[in-house]
Amino acid sequence: MTSYGDLTPIRSALRRVTPQRALHRAGLSEEPEVPRPTDAPEVAALLTDEGFASAVAGVACELGRDPRDVRAEAAVYLREMGATQTRRATSDWARFSRWLTRAHELVGDPEQARRLRSLDRKQSLLFPFSHRSYLDGITVPAAIRRNGITPPFVLAGANLDVFPFNHLLRRSGFIYIRRSTTDNPVYRCALRWYVAQLIRNRRNLCWSIEGGRTRTGKLRPPTYGLLRYVIDALGTQPGAQASIVPVSIVYEQLHEVPLVTMEARGVTKRPEDLRWLWAFSRSQRQPFGRAFVEFGDPVPLAGRLAELRADARAAPHAVERIALETCHRINRATPVTTTAVVCLALLATDRALTLDQVLATVAPLARYFALRGKPVAGAADLTDRATVHRALDDLVRSGVLVSVDGATDTIWTVAPGQHLVAAFYRNTAVHTLVDRAVGELGLVAAMEGGENGLATADRATLRLRDLLKFDFFFPSRAEFAGEMAAELALVDPRQASGLHEFTPADAGRWLRDSDLLVAHLVLRPFLDAYLVVAEELATWDDEDPFDETTFLDECLRLGRQWALQKRLASEESVSLELFRPALRLAEHRGLVAPGPGTSKRRAEFREEIRETVRRLNALATLQQENPS
Repeated sequence: MTSYGDLTPIRSALRRVTPQRALHRAGLSEEPEVPRPTDAPEVAALLTDEGFASAVAGVACELGRDPRDVRAEAAVYLREMGATQTRRATSDWARFSRWLTRAHELVGDPEQARRLRSLDRKQSLLFPFSHRSYLDGITVPAAIRRNGITPPFVLAGANLDVFPFNHLLRRSGFIYIRRSTTDNPVYRCALRWYVAQLIRNRRNLCWSIEGGRTRTGKLRPPTYGLLRYVIDALGTQPGAQASIVPVSIVYEQLHEVPLVTMEARGVTKRPEDLRWLWAFSRSQRQPFGRAFVEFGDPVPLAGRLAELRADARAAPHAVERIALETCHRINRATPVTTTAVVCLALLATDRALTLDQVLATVAPLARYFALRGKPVAGAADLTDRATVHRALDDLVRSGVLVSVDGATDTIWTVAPGQHLVAAFYRNTAVHTLVDRAVGELGLVAAMEGGENGLATADRATLRLRDLLKFDFFFPSRAEFAGEMAAELALVDPRQASGLHEFTPADAGRWLRDSDLLVAHLVLRPFLDAYLVVAEELATWDDEDPFDETTFLDECLRLGRQWALQKRLASEESVSLELFRPALRLAEHRGLVAPGPGTSKRRAEFREEIRETVRRLNALATLQQENPS
């Protein structure tokens, strides 16, 4: 063994400023077999845990490496993750975080918190949250702590491990996790056991279910890694109890939106460093409205896992099922903001509107939300002139809209270059309208189909559910059928007492008489992006190896061309964030890897998307013929 002798002071100094793994490789650090006094409780416990030692030895055997070297490396990773919650650091961070989030007023529901406090006394609470801002990892824990719930440990991306605040954050319960661990089995082993030890110690945990910020405003597909580790931990701890508490956080406005929409178009993301942190903190000087934190219905993990494992078909996909259910509950808890409906109104017309015209456009939406029981942020009255006027003025102040004092009225419109920003805010509410949009397209199919309109609409809506399942979080088939029945009852009240057949003429009449048609507004940006992917895939040489990066670059090129040719409704569809779910769908259908009949099935996929877009256009034509 190397003798460090008088290198100890140097090693101690380097340890404070240098990643431990680098020091270990350089021979300047040796991870002791016993815990250090400065180790976090979970780290200290694992370094003396026989099960952890056995797991590390197993990894070493698989890798053909020296077990002691692998154990030392694992200890480096554990200390890299290790976090504590000291009273002083937590208090200091609370004061700093209030200053950092000063642009927003935090709003929550005390009754939701009261129910959670009861659960908190009995088990670990896991808070996966929607991720729209860097502020989420600050705001969500603050909302939890403010409501008297045990403060959670926050699992954050290592990209936010920014000196010198990282030291304060580690002592305030922030655990920095590396984003890419695919090629590092030692790190994955250490992380798995660290999460398990947190659960064993009945800690509350908090993390982004999406893994990264949304670039479009709507919830992204979930990541499974951390959730899988939590579920594995419960399986190894007899009697351990934990509940997932889905958390929605939505903002009236955000300073970050212009940047994240550019990233969705392929612009390189700026790395997080001290200069970035300074710029971000300065951007919060201007008030930007309220931040609404809502807790969804908890999911008792032990009970839900037992249900899934009892089903032979569901058991292999238990983690994925729970992740998707969590996202569905996050969406269900996410309220509609006035900002979202105002942006929807202005994007829908794509022209300047007076206040009365904005209110007339919003009124059918407000009635729909009330009839379907959709939550509205702050219980705002979306038909109130002052409320809508204030939202318009706030969007003008942030540069998203422009207003012009005309001869008789003031008019508002989306500012040049701000359509993607307005779309981001609109998309924070798009989940509340997806059922309606799918139902409308089902009626278009029934209007064009055979005599049994109900059967035709049912087939069409199920097909759309399958087509869009990588972009939106649909409930189970049985619950989805109930949602479609509820939507049908809104256009034909006679259906409320039990579904019955209808004719194509009935479907056409209901659509023409409706004062609210949203499918072309809600789904068009996504389906246009799907069409770009389907077109590019259909023309991809079946003999060429498929490279995702090259393919997506080609989709961006084609999308930009189509946008200039007005073959897309808007540039919003030219987005990597919208192309990737379409590509996932194609992969799921076996359309990416070359094989017998692949070219034919790719062409059929393109025709399916074209037909869906054609129906969207038919619906838009109906809207134009009968404007509300």
